[in-house]
Amino acid sequence: MSEHASPLTEPGSVDAGGQNVHVRALAIALARDGHHVTVHARRTSAEQPDRVGLAAGVTVEHLPAGPPEAIDKDLPLPHMAEMAANLGRSWEHDRPDVVHAHFWMSGKASMHAASGLGIPVVQTFHALGVVKRREQGAADTSPPDRLAIEERLARSVDRIVATCADEVGELTALGAHPERISVVPCGVDLDLFTPAGPVARRRVVLQVDRRDVAAGAAEPRLR
Repeated sequence: MSEHASPLTEPGSVDAGGQNVHVRALAIALARDGHHVTVHARRTSAEQPDRVGLAAGVTVEHLPAGPPEAIDKDLPLPHMAEMAANLGRSWEHDRPDVVHAHFWMSGKASMHAASGLGIPVVQTFHALGVVKRREQGAADTSPPDRLAIEERLARSVDRIVATCADEVGELTALGAHPERISVVPCGVDLDLFTPAGPVARRRVVLQVDRRDVAAGAAEPRLR
């Protein structure tokens, strides 16, 4: 379940980047291991087909939740009840063994839909509201309910997949039991990123993020 970050969306477009790539790579890897994967995402266009094949064993299902148009990732919260209802209908027809929710709004919809069906829910937050509020202060655009919803999720989901050890500390502070947290660092595509080949001597460290790509920066900016 990835309500705002469809694996079909090209990184670099609005609100599309790391989570989209993460969900896509994870779904394809699980399918290669023999699992049947359905990724549920919010419908962002009236022309989108209900179901799209992403790769062998992976299907993306677009579900109505609010207007069928692209909106900022902080805005779908009022539509998560509709998303949960549509998820519940989908899962009654094709019951999954486990639901993996990506981002806090996906977790809210997934927990609501899965609770009456007895389906276990795994949560990956990707980012935490408490950290965003602490680091961004007044510039934080998250909905006011985010912190409380994330705290409830941390206490109630069956398993949390954290992406680093530092996140475990943040999650336990929210009330998550350490035994329900597994640390699985974000992977690296070793076919794309490889140390093989000639390497020039370097004296500076560069970081390129999706903002550089989206802006079409001719040169990466120093961080």
